[in-house]
Amino acid sequence: MLVLSRQRDETIMIGDDIEITIVDIRGDKVRLGITAPNTIPVHRKEVYEAIQRENREAAKVKAEDFSNLPKTAIRSSVPPGAHRTSHLVTKPGGEPKPAANPLATPPSPASTNPAKQSNAPSPAPGPLPNPADSNHNSNPQQ
Repeated sequence: MLVLSRQRDETIMIGDDIEITIVDIRGDKVRLGITAPNTIPVHRKEVYEAIQRENREAAKVKAEDFSNLPKTAIRSSVPPGAHRTSHLVTKPGGEPKPAANPLATPPSPASTNPAKQSNAPSPAPGPLPNPADSNHNSNPQQ
């Protein structure tokens, strides 16, 4: 154990990220100020030991302990925000069919109309007229 002597308002560095400052000394009590990154937990030793004890106890949970949980505690496989109201949709005069997936991307108009399907790329638009041009003629062949 390294033992260091410090007076009030003096600091001890641990590595590059942890500072321990003597804030106050009153009789046999010393108040410390600790600056550390949020990723490093800082606890009094008795609190740290209690946390370790609780973690060990929690790790001892057995599979049969879960059988005592109410069935509503089991999570649904439906993602949040995509709650289903019905599994089947019935159209008037029609047979029930599976409901549409609320998370699916709607089909493009070209994919729903076979006559509009084409493998050819769409033509690139021509240059746009400049409204600031006073000599602009909408019919260039005149």
